[in-house]
Formats: sequence, structure tokens, C-alpha cells
Amino acid sequence: MLTFALAMEYAVSIEKEKINEMPPVEYSDRSIYVIDAMSQVNAAVAHLRKHPLVGFDTETRPSFKRGEHHKLALIQLATPSACFLFRISKLKSIPLKLKEYMEDEHCPKVGLSTHDDISQMQRVNQMQPAGFIEIQQLVKQYRITDLSLQKIYAILFGQKISKSQRLTNWEADPLTPSQQRYAAIDAWACIDIYNRLTSGKFIPEQSPYYHLKEDEQ
Repeated sequence: MLTFALAMEYAVSIEKEKINEMPPVEYSDRSIYVIDAMSQVNAAVAHLRKHPLVGFDTETRPSFKRGEHHKLALIQLATPSACFLFRISKLKSIPLKLKEYMEDEHCPKVGLSTHDDISQMQRVNQMQPAGFIEIQQLVKQYRITDLSLQKIYAILFGQKISKSQRLTNWEADPLTPSQQRYAAIDAWACIDIYNRLTSGKFIPEQSPYYHLKEDEQ
């Protein structure tokens, strides 16, 4: 008599309720630079080029009416110690030096849902971005099935990234301190996630959120 063993698949995922119990992520001891003039761009990009890996994200003013669309408002690029917020809505385009950096395959930039961000940039300037590392693809190698930045960060670090500023006006003048911190954390967290996963310190089987995939059903 033939018997068939049921292959049990495991995954790492977290419930929203668990995240709500976690302490918030703090963006302390790090600098934030708001780049809203062409005269500031070259020095900022030169600084970014000195780093082997940069965290990446964008923000666009939210639309609350059907058929309403807004162009890219902000590009965030973070190093471990600082974040540069390029206010594209003020600069009116993606400056040449920044465009060249985004197209440089030798300058790794790590982000989440980068396809959408790249599409937003291409609506502002004709460009061919390169050198991007997609976190949503990376986490699959570690059996993490959650794809949001908040959930991935919570799984790896036991801290909550606040999303309270997500639907605020990213074309506002000026950006509030809360907006600046939110934008900086989203880019900087991508570096943290990448480094944790590639360092070998995260072992899926040892995670408290490791369970049978059937538990999700």
C-alpha cells in the first residue's frame, strides 16, 4: 500500500495586532537634509556616492478624488547616519546629478515596491533607473511572506514603523518634522532590513513568527 507524505510548508508572517504592541521606531542620532534648491543637489549626491548602499523610497501627494493624480513629490535616499529628502515638487524635475545617480548600476539602492517608485520617477523625467535591490524579492529567500515595510521590519526588529503621516500632503511647504521623520525612516529602514537578512543573523526557523503556512488559512 502506497502512502504519501504531506509536504508541510512553513512561512514567517506577523499579525497586525502583534505590531500594535511593539515600541515605535525612533529616528534619533541621525540627520535629515531637505533638498529643495538646485544649489544643494550636487553636494548631496556626492555624499551619497561615498556609501556602498543607500536606502530608497518616494512619496506622492495622496489623491482623494476619482481621476485625480499627482506627480512625484519626494525622493528619499538614506545612508546609515543621514537621509536626504529631494523635494521634486519644488525642484520641478529630477536634477541631472540625481538622475545620473539613479541610473548608475554601480550605486546600489535598496527599497520596497521599487517598480512603483521607478514608474513615478519616469513620469517626471525620461530615465532608466538601475542598481535597485527589491526587498519584496529578497525576503522570499527567508520564507517571509509579508510584503509591507512595516510588517517586515516588525518581524526582523520587533519595532513598529508608524504610518500616521502616509496620507499627508507631501507638497506642503514646509514639510513638518513628523513628515520628515516618517520619510527618512521609510528609506533608512530598507538598509536595516537588507543588512539584517544578508548578514545571516536572521534564521527563519528561530523566528517567533515561523509557522505552518496552513495556519494562515
